[in-house]
Order: sequence, then C-alpha cells, then structure tokens
Amino acid sequence: MTESVPAEGGVPLAGPADAAGWLTLPDVAERLDLSISKVHQMIRDRELIAVRRDGVRQIPADLVANRTVLKHLPGVLTLLADAGYDDEAALRWLYEPDGTLAGGTPATALGGDQAREVKRRAQALGF
Repeated sequence: MTESVPAEGGVPLAGPADAAGWLTLPDVAERLDLSISKVHQMIRDRELIAVRRDGVRQIPADLVANRTVLKHLPGVLTLLADAGYDDEAALRWLYEPDGTLAGGTPATALGGDQAREVKRRAQALGF
C-alpha cells in the first residue's frame, strides 16, 4: 500500500504506509553492499531520495529493488528537482495514485514497462 503516512507534525508524508516498506540508510547500504558514506553521496547526487520519518532518514524499499536502485530513478529525481520539487514533494509525486500507470503510482511503474512514461511525465512538469 502506498498511502500517505503521518509525519511528526501531523502532516502526512507520501510513500509506503507500512513501516516495512521503508529502509534506514544503514539498511540501504547493506542491501546495496555499499558504505554508508556512498549511500549519503547517492542521496546528494539525486540517485536516491530519503526523507525523515520519526526523526530518521529513510528510503522507500521499493526504490531499492533487487539489490540495485531502480534504473530510471536518478533521471526522474533530476527532472523533478529541475521542476522545483524538493525531496518531500518528489516523494509525494512518486507515490501519488495514478490509475493510468501499471502498479498505480509512478514509483511502482518505474520498476516496469512504463518507466519511460514516468520520465516523460516528470519532464513535462518543468514546462
């Protein structure tokens, strides 16, 4: 399930509603077999996206599938940043329900045949 979950201030954050759908940065480092500093670098370089949940930076687990980052995620994150989206807004966009995409959200569609369509939609946000 990919509904909004309450944040610390009561404002909902987008992303997986199930706590198991989130990974801490050390968990991501272990899953990708990388150092924690490399994970931090990937976040700075917009190869990954992390938001604070309960005071801890976390990444949706489905963005780190099959022990790799989803292939088109870095490009989509760059397009969203170019369109003025901060990390929380980008995450909200990635998990916004969309019945026209396989899986129901851009984040889910990134892992399938509609990844290029997600990139096109992200690119259109800048215009």
